[in-house]
Amino acid sequence: MGINDEPKRPVNAGEPVVTSPAGEITPAGYLREVKVHLTRGKQKEAFGLLQQAAVIYPNDPIILSYYGYLLALVDKKYRGGVETCARAIALLKKKASLSGEVPYAVPYLNLGRAYLAAGKKKDAIEALKKGLQYDNDNNDLLKELKALGKRGKPPVKFLERANPINKFIGLTRKKTTKGTDK
Repeated sequence: MGINDEPKRPVNAGEPVVTSPAGEITPAGYLREVKVHLTRGKQKEAFGLLQQAAVIYPNDPIILSYYGYLLALVDKKYRGGVETCARAIALLKKKASLSGEVPYAVPYLNLGRAYLAAGKKKDAIEALKKGLQYDNDNNDLLKELKALGKRGKPPVKFLERANPINKFIGLTRKKTTKGTDK
């Protein structure tokens, strides 16, 4: 994108795009379009919009948060995605010290999703729980945590969960009961 080029308008996904008086798309306009694409399962299209938005609004923490999540999910750049989400949270914290109330639930949700894309379930759970500390009624956070499932008690209670005996029994139990949960 050149200096004199106008920002590209996102593909209209059904709702009017929010623009500034100068006619450029606002961060809220990009986010609305991104959310529409995500609810329709079109992650690549949402990621394309966020690439545009991140160039125009490089310090918008919510845009960076979604960008980091989709960078990990769509582009398979896990470390970059997680780092971008973490940077978005740091920007939010900086803004919070200046303004007060800031929505932390969404950036932690996106950080958790980026960790999940990277296969780091433990880190994802930690990020999602951190988001719940800021908004314990957030349906998206609760839904993600529920989808991850609840850990059962270790088979041999007096041994630690990481003990090889507990691991072996747990894996064996999981393999034998697979498909009978329905």
